[in-house]
Amino acid sequence: MILVFLGPPGSGKGTQAKMLAEKLKIPHISLGDILREEVRQGSDIGKRAREFMDAGKLVPDELTIELTRKRISDPDCMSGCIIDGFPRSAVQAEAFDNMLDEMKLELGKVIYFKVDKEQVVERLSGRRSCKNCGAVFHVKYKRPKVENKCDLCGGELYQRKDDEEKAIRTRFEVYAEQTKPLIERYQKQNKLAAIDAGGSIESVFSRLLSVVGYGRN
Repeated sequence: MILVFLGPPGSGKGTQAKMLAEKLKIPHISLGDILREEVRQGSDIGKRAREFMDAGKLVPDELTIELTRKRISDPDCMSGCIIDGFPRSAVQAEAFDNMLDEMKLELGKVIYFKVDKEQVVERLSGRRSCKNCGAVFHVKYKRPKVENKCDLCGGELYQRKDDEEKAIRTRFEVYAEQTKPLIERYQKQNKLAAIDAGGSIESVFSRLLSVVGYGRN
């Protein structure tokens, strides 16, 4: 079964996806992580995507569709996966439907994480990423043991351009505009489940487990 997580940047859907993927023993596919890795490697896709990501804008459909098709074609996705960050537009959703039909895979639920814009700004503007390994910390919620140094590899921590406040607000507004048709689309298909993404990680995870039909044990 395929699960899709929708929600603006900073809604916590990535953290929740990792936790649920571990519980269900299926892959977590983060298009944001895949794109950032392409950028770090300096691949053709990464170079094309970087200018959009740095400006807080959505990466063009053809790039995300290409990456998603490639990833869900891997054997480990045949029994299901959690997709975080795709689709984000009507064009992507149509392409996604076609992918699933071709691969004879079924979309189970689309889970929408609702969160306030100001909470998103606080969460993302405080993030710091490691230049070496990509580990993420937070100036308030997940402080490194040594200021500006990664706990894992000792690398320098920095604030990504797309985590600056101006870019965050742009990302939130662009996301809201682009994904409104998706929410309506999946509501009509009776696939959408919305949950409150505010509060602690554990409280949100409890809501998520209820929505997907799994108990805590």
